[in-house]
Amino acid sequence: MSDTAQLASDASSRDPSVGLRAVRALRMLVERLEALQVENAREQGWSWQEIAHCLEVSRQAVHKKYAGGRGLLRREK
Repeated sequence: MSDTAQLASDASSRDPSVGLRAVRALRMLVERLEALQVENAREQGWSWQEIAHCLEVSRQAVHKKYAGGRGLLRREK
């Protein structure tokens, strides 16, 4: 967890190169965590609507992003 704390600290750096790299890394972490939790919810029988409600997005948006094996975890190389 210290890596995440360091990223959070770096994100507020006055040096834009440090701050922007940290923001990018945090964005990637959030995307991975979201994909993991969407997959977890689907495995537990949640509907796309229930997931969308929790993420405060439309059902169509979450379905388009994760349905059909096109989720972020499956696209990683």
